[in-house]
Amino acid sequence: MSDQNPGANKMWGGRFTTAPADVMRKINPSIGFDYRLYRQDIAASKTHAAMLARQGIIAGADNERIQAGLDQIRGEIDRGELQFSIDLEDIHMNVESRLKEIIGEPAGRLHTARSRNDQAVTDVRLWMRDAIDALDGTIRDLQQALIERASEHAETIMPGFTHMQVAQPVTFGHHLMAYVEMFGRDRERLAGARQRTNVSPLGAAALAGTAFPIDRQFTAAELGFARPTENSMDSVGARDHICELLFCCSMLAVHLSRLNEEITLWCSDGFRFIALSDAFTTGSSIMPQKRNPDAAELVRGKTGRVVGSLTAMLVMVKGLPMTFMKDMQEDKEPMFDALETVELCVAATTGMVRDLTVRPEGMRAFLDRGFPTATDLADWLVREAGIPFRDAHHITARIVALAEAKGCTLQALDLDAMRSVDPRIGEAVFAVLAPEHSVRSRRSYGGTAPDTVREAIERAKQRWLSNKPIQG
Repeated sequence: MSDQNPGANKMWGGRFTTAPADVMRKINPSIGFDYRLYRQDIAASKTHAAMLARQGIIAGADNERIQAGLDQIRGEIDRGELQFSIDLEDIHMNVESRLKEIIGEPAGRLHTARSRNDQAVTDVRLWMRDAIDALDGTIRDLQQALIERASEHAETIMPGFTHMQVAQPVTFGHHLMAYVEMFGRDRERLAGARQRTNVSPLGAAALAGTAFPIDRQFTAAELGFARPTENSMDSVGARDHICELLFCCSMLAVHLSRLNEEITLWCSDGFRFIALSDAFTTGSSIMPQKRNPDAAELVRGKTGRVVGSLTAMLVMVKGLPMTFMKDMQEDKEPMFDALETVELCVAATTGMVRDLTVRPEGMRAFLDRGFPTATDLADWLVREAGIPFRDAHHITARIVALAEAKGCTLQALDLDAMRSVDPRIGEAVFAVLAPEHSVRSRRSYGGTAPDTVREAIERAKQRWLSNKPIQG
C-alpha cells in the first residue's frame, strides 16, 4: 500500500502532508509570468543534461531521451499546446513534469547537480542577453531616424533655450544630434550591463555548489556565456544584473521623455515648430479642431512606470541576506514590464521623428523674441573693440534694455542708439546680429555651425550606425 497522502503537496512528497492553502496557491506560483522563460529554460536544461552525460553522471541513453523530450516540449509550447499548471508553481517544474510524462523515470535525473535557484537565474540571464540585443537594435533605429532628420535640417535655424527662455540661435539638426548622443550613451550602458550579465550561474546549485564532478566551463561555453560565475552564493543571491538593466531602461525612458516633451511643446500653438500627422495624433470628443500629440504624451507618461519598476526592484533587494529568498520571485515582472514598455516607447518615438513636419517659419518667428544674438554683440565688442568680455556683457545688456524699451530686435535698433551706450560700436556690428551669422560662427568642435553639424553627423554614423560593437 502506498504511503503517499493523497492530500499532500505533490511537489514536495513526504515532507509535506497537507495541501497548500488556497491563498498560498494564489500568491506562490510564478508560472503566470515566468512562462516567458521557457525557451531559455529548455536550452539550459539541454545543456545541463549534455554536461551530466559528458561527465558520466548520467547515462548517455538517458541524456538522449531527455534531449528528445525537451525538444518535444518546446514544440508543444511554441504551438500553444501545453497547458501550464499553477500547482507546479513555475516554468521549471512545469517543464520537468511534462518531461516525466513523456520519457518517464529518466526525467528525474535531469535535476541532478542543480537547483531551481541556479536554474532560474540562468534562465533570466539568457533572457536578458536577448532582450538587451533587441533593445539595442531599436535604439539604433531611433538614432538613424534622428541622424537622417538632422541631415535634412543642418541649416534650419531655430531658437536654443536655457531656462525655457530664448538663448541663442542653433540649428534643428544640431538639436536633434544632442539626442543621438544621449541615446548613444544608453546603448553604451546597455552594452556594459550585457557584459556583466553574460556569466553563467548554472552549477551553483542551491547556494553551495555541488559534490558531483560537473563542468561549469562547458555549460557556460555551450550557452554562450563568457565564463562561469565565481561564487556560488553570489550566483543565486545577486540581482544587481536586473537592477542595472532596469536603471538602463529608466535612463533611456527619461531621455525618451525629454524628447517627447519637446515634441509636445513644438506641436503646441505657442511654438508651432513642427506638426505631426494623423498617424501619431488623436482628436477630441468635444472640440473638433483639436489635434493632440497623444503618442508623445504617452511615452512621457510611461517613464514613471519604468522608473517605478527600478524602484520596486531596489526596494525588494535592499534588505535581503544571502542567498535566495522567495522575495526574489518579484524580480521578473518589473523586468518584463520595463523592457516591453521601453521597446514600445522607442518604436513610437522613432515613428514620430520620421513622421514630423518641420515648420521653419515658426522657428524663425521665435528668433524675433528674446534677443538671441546678444552674445554675438558682446563677442563683437571683445574682438573688434578689445573690450574685456565682462565689460562687453554689461554694455550689451544696456543695449538690450534699449531695444526692449523700443519694442524692436537688436538688428532693428539704430546705430545711434547703440553708440549712445558705447561710442566704439560701428556699422560693422550689424553683420553679426543676424541669426544666420550667429549659427555659422559657432564652428568650435561640437558646435551648431551647419558644416560642424554635418561633420558630427558623419562621426555619429561611424560610431552608432556601423557594425562595430558598442563598448560598454
